[in-house]
Amino acid sequence: MIQKHPKVNMGSTAARTYLAFHHNAKLYKLSAVVSAITPFPALEETNKLLFKKGTDNDFAIVTDQTIFHPQGGGQPSDEGVMTMGDVSVFRVSMVRMDAVKDGQVLHFGRFDSSSSSIFQLGDTVEQSIDVEKRLLYSRLHTAGHVLGAAVRHLLEKEIPGFDELKASHFPDSAACEFQGSIEGRWKEPIQQKVDEYIDKAMPVEVDFWDEEDFRKNGLERLIPDRSLAPPGEKFRVVKIVGAEVYPCGGTHVDTTDLCGKTTVKKISRSKGTSRVSYAVN
Repeated sequence: MIQKHPKVNMGSTAARTYLAFHHNAKLYKLSAVVSAITPFPALEETNKLLFKKGTDNDFAIVTDQTIFHPQGGGQPSDEGVMTMGDVSVFRVSMVRMDAVKDGQVLHFGRFDSSSSSIFQLGDTVEQSIDVEKRLLYSRLHTAGHVLGAAVRHLLEKEIPGFDELKASHFPDSAACEFQGSIEGRWKEPIQQKVDEYIDKAMPVEVDFWDEEDFRKNGLERLIPDRSLAPPGEKFRVVKIVGAEVYPCGGTHVDTTDLCGKTTVKKISRSKGTSRVSYAVN
């Protein structure tokens, strides 16, 4: 049975969380230090809204670094566990960026009933993610970039006002949205271009650019808002070599063929925008 400590640290002065997955997405286990732990009922209202399934038995934990990808950028949250020996097991069911404290990552979940105590400030814990889900999300995310690159290559000069808007890389709702009306007749050419990019096994590389790097590469249109990068740091970009570059904080596979068969499912249109849905096997 969990013995709850009467003074759980709220961690108001915890520093930004180092996003270890930004630099090595193949880290599936990582030691981290607990910098804040807050019972769900004590969270700010805006942070409670990030975890709609939260109950009085849940906590939000912040660590100095994390391998857990927070939900965002169209990619679902990682899931997994944090453990401290055989004493405590914390099951992470949702990860989000803190809505109040800049740069902190909130790991939402609860302790197993078998845990003899909860974590304390300064404890070293081992993070482990659900690798199967991470690989699926990475395949879907890279496939979304491949689809976006294929549509841009085919239609940028064909559709007035064309632009890429946003994307979802969730398994049950994967799609990319574009400015402009994409007619149904483009479905097969888009599929062929996607197949071409997948079959070429194009390398997928992570880099870090400043505003000048975007300008040098003729990609001023992609310069992100400065607030999206930590002060003094560059923007993370993901390059599908030979196809496209996108500012991106998500996880990806190493080459496009690792996406597996990627199927363009449907093109729908509404109010001047188009949505191209897709799936990976």
